[in-house]
Amino acid sequence: MTTVRLFDTARRQVVPFEPGPVVRMYVCGITPYDSTHLGHAATYLAYDLLIRRLEDLGHEVRMVRNVTDVDDSILPKARELGVPYLELADRELARFHSDMAALEMRPPVAEPRATEAIPGIIDMVNRLLDAGHAYLTHGTVYFDVSTFPRFGELSHYPADHMVRLARARGGKPDDPHRRDPLDFVLWQPSLPDEPAWRGPFGVGRPGWHVECSVMAIENLGPTLDLHGGGTDLIFPHHECEVAQSESVTGARFCNHWMHSAMVSYEGEKMSKSLGNLVFVSDLLTVADPRAIRLALMRHHYRAGFEWYDTDLDEGTALLRRLHAAVGAGTGPDPRPFADRVRRALDDDLDAPRALEALDDLASAILSGGADPGAADGLCDLAALVGVDLRRPLTGH
Repeated sequence: MTTVRLFDTARRQVVPFEPGPVVRMYVCGITPYDSTHLGHAATYLAYDLLIRRLEDLGHEVRMVRNVTDVDDSILPKARELGVPYLELADRELARFHSDMAALEMRPPVAEPRATEAIPGIIDMVNRLLDAGHAYLTHGTVYFDVSTFPRFGELSHYPADHMVRLARARGGKPDDPHRRDPLDFVLWQPSLPDEPAWRGPFGVGRPGWHVECSVMAIENLGPTLDLHGGGTDLIFPHHECEVAQSESVTGARFCNHWMHSAMVSYEGEKMSKSLGNLVFVSDLLTVADPRAIRLALMRHHYRAGFEWYDTDLDEGTALLRRLHAAVGAGTGPDPRPFADRVRRALDDDLDAPRALEALDDLASAILSGGADPGAADGLCDLAALVGVDLRRPLTGH
């Protein structure tokens, strides 16, 4: 029986991923206050490749990807632009959907929005308060990490490092109202120009982490087969999700944690503050979307990498080579190459090695051979990794 092996963040090793026939997967989605950039594309590509391989093995994958349309990132941006926050969210979400469709990413089976999950969030906060896992002070409800002894077992970070990360990522561990610097916000008062909802513990809005717990549980049940996102979400976001979810349900929240590494641009971390974000929509104006996908696949999802503008040239060159091979017709028996592609994907989603097998098959076809199924075999293998070679090249 074929088994996919994936690195598990909590266990810190590559382990067999053995879900049942239906795979319950939750992937943290975007906060729609800006355009889709290469970091987003690389992250969602990793989960897309996994979904395609699991479907290839006969699984039904139920992937849910949320939209964080109310939090401490989108509200200041909407204020800066002078537009309603939901109008900003709708605009950027439409662009995100367009970018993902162009890159042939599998759509989620559900895409819940935080603003639509408020009743469930209020219920979860109430239950955490009633069970003694949370406390209310000065209008804010905090989760009490002292009530969850396994806090930190996902990230394996020491407490002082978690405090530093919380400080760097907007967690405000120095807030004097917290019993512990690592206690995190479940519910907070809204500023006068921010959206607000009425809960039994006060008028305000939810904290970031509780939104995902509720959306995941409401759409997939108390236990996920796999939860994914970027490595920047390991702490505090995912660590906090585990604590609050398991404190409410009493069940294991997630069986496998998968995280994709960060992308830099020509020697510098990609960030909005540096003004060096590479937007997918911009790349789509100069390149075939399949070339973008192939360029990203040259990097392993767990290896943080530098994106250089020349990467797109290499993706384009590979796409043209694959297309030329499809047009050549006959070639070698494609089955050994198919085995190589699938073995690579099964080995912790080794996309670079899968691409190498595809490229080798294309080169072999261009060198000649007698098997009339070679070109179709190449098309099928490319489709397995989300590249449709039956469409003509674009004019870029």
